[in-house]
Amino acid sequence: MTSDQTTQAMKPATAAKKLGIYLEAAPAEFRAGSVSRAEFHALQADPPQWLRDLRRDGPHPRPVVAAKLGVSISGLARGGVTEPLTTEQIDALKQEQPEWLRAERATQAGVRKESARLKERQRERSAAR
Repeated sequence: MTSDQTTQAMKPATAAKKLGIYLEAAPAEFRAGSVSRAEFHALQADPPQWLRDLRRDGPHPRPVVAAKLGVSISGLARGGVTEPLTTEQIDALKQEQPEWLRAERATQAGVRKESARLKERQRERSAAR
């Protein structure tokens, strides 16, 4: 009996999400077909120029925009940011510091602080047992 190894592949949307890029900005050949695991690992290990450019300049998907701004994805929506942004646009927002961005960053900092407090509390309870 022979074992036929099938090549695992992922949809372009999944690959783009894992690579942290905005799918619609990727080249047509990337969007058109599936991406094998080997191709995906090759893209990660030695990114082609188009991938390096997208990661550097954007447009970036919402999770990347949120991370670069230090807010949640929901915070972006509350701030009215619904479209992908370029690195230049993100830098401009950081410079402008609109009120919604300041408020969302403060909220995010509070969430992180509370998460750390709860984690420490859990650690203390585990150590006490």
